[in-house]
Amino acid sequence: MPSKPMSLMYVTFDSEADALRVARAVIQARLAACANLRAAGLSLYEWEGEIQESREWVLLLKTASSRVDALQAAVLDLHPYTTPCVIHWQMDGGHPDFVDWVRMMSTPEEDSATTV
Repeated sequence: MPSKPMSLMYVTFDSEADALRVARAVIQARLAACANLRAAGLSLYEWEGEIQESREWVLLLKTASSRVDALQAAVLDLHPYTTPCVIHWQMDGGHPDFVDWVRMMSTPEEDSATTV
């Protein structure tokens, strides 16, 4: 297992445009190395006493585990929902070269030489 693992964050949005806006912002800020956007799917949930059905886009963000808190703060700041679905988990393995790349790309440039 890498000594400095990576994490995956799962976030939902009601529009592709919002998901892309957030993805671009966190990648540009080097809070995430990359993002995968999954096409809208049907979500069912209870909200304010009613069963809701809506189309939601899923954004998967890959980041250094050391950057999860900063990434989550940025996502919450940029997200249009009052209570967005933002969950994350640390990855226990993966292709070492890819894990190193994720850590390097989600670390501030001045720190990337010493982080990987």
